[in-house]
Amino acid sequence: MKKLLLAEDDFDFAAILKQYLELHEYQVTWAENGEIALEHFKNQTFDICVFDVMMPKMDGFSLAEKTIEINPETPFIFLTARKLKEDKIIGLKLGADDYIAKPFEADELILRLQNILKRLEQKRTLNGNNTIEIGSYIFDNERLTISHQNHIQQLTEKEASLIEYFYLNHNQLLKRDQILMSVWKNDDYFSGRSMDVFISRLRKYFNSDPKISIESTRNIGLEFKINKN
Repeated sequence: MKKLLLAEDDFDFAAILKQYLELHEYQVTWAENGEIALEHFKNQTFDICVFDVMMPKMDGFSLAEKTIEINPETPFIFLTARKLKEDKIIGLKLGADDYIAKPFEADELILRLQNILKRLEQKRTLNGNNTIEIGSYIFDNERLTISHQNHIQQLTEKEASLIEYFYLNHNQLLKRDQILMSVWKNDDYFSGRSMDVFISRLRKYFNSDPKISIESTRNIGLEFKINKN
């Protein structure tokens, strides 16, 4: 069972969410405010955390900052009743793996948790190996190359980071700001234009394998597709 820390000050909502998570085989530790959650985090090891943004004594953003100081490898999701873009940007800049606005379907949270944990496991595998197969390509994240048959393409660090991010999130529609904050650490106009240039390069690098594509969905984002059939 995966150990999950839930920081949520709404008792009724937390009780329902805790029960639902436990039904999906999560071992849940619930804290009614940020200070209590921080004490749990100091004394236990968790696989993933879910933090409400607006809490008494210590808000979710402050809590996240302190947990990162203790263990930066533990992924976390923010829950919020506010839909301000500024809040989302703050959360992503802190390193949040996701940001969910209330109200939401509990099944959506479960899927997002599963995706984050799956990506984390893939990343650990990736870090333990110098090379991975992406379709008919070999990606070397240490030498910064992708090779196809007899051709080797040298990559920049940013290109390699983008390929790694896409691979870890392949076959998922990713929002533009999500990609920007994860790879560029910024979602301003110039970073967006830079990303468009890098996407064009990656499309050329992978154009020898028809099973690999980078598809754009207007006003939403991008999907790095790997067809394994």
